[in-house]
Amino acid sequence: MTEPRHYTADMLLVCPTPAPDDPNLILQVTPQSAGWDYITLQVRKLARGQQWSFATGENELAIVDLSGKYAIRSSRGNWPEIGGRPHVFAGAGHVLYLPRHTEFLVEAVESGEFAVTWVPTDEDHAPFLTRPAQVPTSVRGGDNVSRQINDLLPPGSPVHRLVLVEVYTPSGNWSSYPPHKHDVHIVGEDGRLVEADLEEVYFYKFDKPEGYAYQRIYTDEHSPLHQAGCPIDAVVRPENNCAVLVPEGYHPVVGAPGYTTYYLNVLAGSAQSLANQDDPRYTWVKENYAGRDTRLPLY
Repeated sequence: MTEPRHYTADMLLVCPTPAPDDPNLILQVTPQSAGWDYITLQVRKLARGQQWSFATGENELAIVDLSGKYAIRSSRGNWPEIGGRPHVFAGAGHVLYLPRHTEFLVEAVESGEFAVTWVPTDEDHAPFLTRPAQVPTSVRGGDNVSRQINDLLPPGSPVHRLVLVEVYTPSGNWSSYPPHKHDVHIVGEDGRLVEADLEEVYFYKFDKPEGYAYQRIYTDEHSPLHQAGCPIDAVVRPENNCAVLVPEGYHPVVGAPGYTTYYLNVLAGSAQSLANQDDPRYTWVKENYAGRDTRLPLY
């Protein structure tokens, strides 16, 4: 990580702010604003017929439709129809992966919003599009810790660093629980990766506009930030279109009763992996589930 930073709750919660010079930008996270090394995330909107162009430079990049439909033309290929879901609660998203040194243009065939994220790389991989029917989905947890997982860009994908996951948490349920962390790179004696050192963004949407969640971010004595004298222990309240930064530490979530919580996870770091470790005080919960929430899967 870059220079250790004392993170406060205000620094870990990023919500939309007007950008007069870029009115279609809803939200942005950069390595400079987050105090880390890898992840940039933008959430953007386009009206039908509007365009946005960009170049990946020395980064690998992924685009996820949140709503709307898009045609993407690039120096590495063309994809005339990406998206189509009216909102994130209607099904899994498309994800288009583009390698470094790619120029591209996004045009809205139907008005909507999309997320675009990139991280630096020194590797070259082929571009590819994953459609919703190709996205593995599963139900994780149990009881009031049940949630649905869409693995948009899972570990093992033919990329360098990026991992993308969509998570749906029913009304009042907990998620990312038991609390887990991924802030130290640990390889076991058998060569298996026990934990990766990953930055993470949670980008939130709710099925009703006034919905919200609570998320706690806290470090323990093994965290590099903790050891540098910069421990984190913060609770934040993300609303629609807000993002929560997880530079280090455990990060459980609970959604408000009456509202289905969606978040897009973007992760990158020491490995293209989700290797993590639970807070040992709470991992016992996983062994005591009586069943799974019957509201899942959502679709």
